[in-house]
Amino acid sequence: MSAPAALVGVGLRALLARRINSLSDAKRWSRLAVDAQRDQLRWLLDRAAHTEFGRDHDFPRLAHAESADLISAFRAAVPIHNYDDLFPQLRRMRENAERDVLWPGVIYDWAQTSGTTSGDKFIPVSEDMLKHNYRAALDVYAHATRFGLSLPRIFAGKILFLGGSTDLTTNEHGIRTGDLSGLATRLIRWPISSVVLPSKKTALLGHWPTKIERMAAECVNADIRWISGMPSWGIVLFERVMELAREQGRQVNCLRDLWPNLQIFVHGGVNFTPFERRIREVWSGDPDGPDIPTRLEVYPASEGFIAIQDTPGDPGLRLNVDHHVFYEFVPIEEIHAPSPTAHACWEVEKGQRYVVVMTTCAGLWRYIIGDVVEFDSIPPAGPPRLRIVGRHRLFINAFGENLIVEHIENAVASASEQLEITVGEFTAAPIYPGSPLNNGRSGLQLAIEWEGDQSRIHEFADALDKAIKHQNVDYTTKRTDNLGMAPPLITPLPIGAFHKWMESRGKLGGQHKCPRCANNRDIIDDVLRENVAFEPPQVNIPGQPTLSLKPE
Repeated sequence: MSAPAALVGVGLRALLARRINSLSDAKRWSRLAVDAQRDQLRWLLDRAAHTEFGRDHDFPRLAHAESADLISAFRAAVPIHNYDDLFPQLRRMRENAERDVLWPGVIYDWAQTSGTTSGDKFIPVSEDMLKHNYRAALDVYAHATRFGLSLPRIFAGKILFLGGSTDLTTNEHGIRTGDLSGLATRLIRWPISSVVLPSKKTALLGHWPTKIERMAAECVNADIRWISGMPSWGIVLFERVMELAREQGRQVNCLRDLWPNLQIFVHGGVNFTPFERRIREVWSGDPDGPDIPTRLEVYPASEGFIAIQDTPGDPGLRLNVDHHVFYEFVPIEEIHAPSPTAHACWEVEKGQRYVVVMTTCAGLWRYIIGDVVEFDSIPPAGPPRLRIVGRHRLFINAFGENLIVEHIENAVASASEQLEITVGEFTAAPIYPGSPLNNGRSGLQLAIEWEGDQSRIHEFADALDKAIKHQNVDYTTKRTDNLGMAPPLITPLPIGAFHKWMESRGKLGGQHKCPRCANNRDIIDDVLRENVAFEPPQVNIPGQPTLSLKPE
């Protein structure tokens, strides 16, 4: 163990001692969550009282409202917004460096987000928001310590961040725009920067195939002990690193042979379950074998760092209630209503799906971020803990089947685990009546990266169908006797097909995510066109015809 490196871990552990003790007291946070969130809202209102938005919405008065009336008064004064609602102010702030519009001063940093189903958005990242992200990052280390990890041991090796490009563009006013990873780079200072990979030169790269190659070269001989990033890109990097090690003549059967001191994989951004078998296989050589010793899930967004897993093995993520963000949750069925009902984290109900609405220390006021969550724990019974179950714009309801992302992800994970097969990325879409894909029948199509023997696709389709029925009564009704919907149609694609498609759209790497479903065929048809040369079969469950790949 390197003495200077170990001292970094010792220092960080000492810095976090009080926070670790505080976070460990779940009962305390159950009691304090309400007061903490009210305090955050009051701080936000007071901080922005003299901005243009604050004056227009009477923030000077609201900031001094009685605690019992504070939230209701805020809701009465400020409507819920989407990006388009705030776009005129955001554009003035970013393009003209106007000050005191939505947040005090000039915001010089902007995170560019580009979903595969909508255009680019530019999210403000104020100095206060950078502090928010820094505090949340420290909480990740604190929770990792609570999980039993030794920070001195971690920092005696290398920490690998699978982030987006750190390259930024700067306009004539000094406004910087780029991936959130690039904006947050300033938070990684010496001595922590001395143990971080990849190098700054590699981190700047935006072309992900080149970036993966460079990262692999930098990591192949490194003592990696902590990895943070999305699982889909982790798998790509892990496999390439092992290939390089074998090219060096080393005996590497799995990632554990190469990085025996790896302690933790911090992941977020997508549902991990569909990737679990592949991660286990890469790590131990067996999809049913041991996992990376510790996995810790986080819930970061460009708008703010929302939640962190606080209990090993528990999928619930504890809401970060004391980091200068105020959270509300709108029932998904009300999100498009003129005056939707909003609930604080202690006003929600278990079993109900909510769209996340955030008020942030960067000037996003009651802003819909689009994620759909469900709560596992609610104050005062426990700290507010939630799970991401999808996006409110990503669903399939072409025939009254009411499928959400979680149904499809769970079904894919269940079918692949039941059959002990390895799959990759996937997306689902409706098949409309009259389509040649299903002999004119309505149904569901799943395009999925498939590794190995395709003779079991019939079994997979059957298992997928049953798993969706188990979760969704509307789908079950539509599938009864094959009357409303035909059995699902499976289109196998080669591993890497979705990365190829995303690269063709300029959406490869970083925090870009493969959309798991859509209520139209735009995405799935585009993916199939990109991979048309592969010519895999279309496969229904037994009793249904096998059809050609050609998209509609």
